Amino acid sequence: MTRWVAGLDGCRGAWAGALLDLDDPGRHRCARFPDVAALLDAPERPLVVGIDVPIGLPDRIVGRGRAADLAARARLGPARSSVFPMPPRAAVYAPDYAAAKAASRAASEPPFAPSIQGYNIFRYVRAVDTLLRERPEARDRIHEVHPEVAFHALNGDRPLGLSKKGPRARAGLDLRRALLAAASLPAALIDARVRGIPEDDHLDALAALVVARDILEGCARPLPAVPERDAHGLPVVIWTPAVRTIAAEPDAPAVPPSRPPSGTE
Repeated sequence: MTRWVAGLDGCRGAWAGALLDLDDPGRHRCARFPDVAALLDAPERPLVVGIDVPIGLPDRIVGRGRAADLAARARLGPARSSVFPMPPRAAVYAPDYAAAKAASRAASEPPFAPSIQGYNIFRYVRAVDTLLRERPEARDRIHEVHPEVAFHALNGDRPLGLSKKGPRARAGLDLRRALLAAASLPAALIDARVRGIPEDDHLDALAALVVARDILEGCARPLPAVPERDAHGLPVVIWTPAVRTIAAEPDAPAVPPSRPPSGTE
């Protein structure tokens, strides 16, 4: 039995995907998937999938966000704005932005409304939430990740200091590529971006793949340490990879990591 793992990142109405055979790293591929089921049911049948989308939607939010979102924001520090606080389930399933804001305020304490940026990812959240409720067997395979939290861990649990967008985007993307290489992803896989998929989405899918690998190998870390569950039994947890020991400064190429200890912290 081969041990395929995969990473997914939302990309222009579809999903940027990356797959790797852990028993034969020369076997890998990247593709644009129309939906999550297409990857789950692909010939590789990945055992673990890291996906950049919130999983587990509380019916009511107390304290301005899920515990997983708050833990991720605390971990990222200056880059915490990349974690959009998720509103209650009713807001995610609202028919439009105005209804989503009203539903969120009605079921949160203190009341808050999602940003338009957060609202724009709700279609991905709904798709994954529906899939996991209709296919319970997929719950052991699909796990929530956040790429910037993953890169933070790959950078020795410290801020990258470089955004993947804006005037220094090239330096930020190159740093993320170096961190993926230091995490032992094959160079050919890092370079295997599919036409039509932006580079940042491709790298985010690879970061999600690293987390999936660490989950399968038992060294990934959960945020929060004790995961919650929503009313449908879905876990509310963001998984992060094992911390890599990086000797270089944030602007410099990353160096190969020391082997992480086994066992989830």
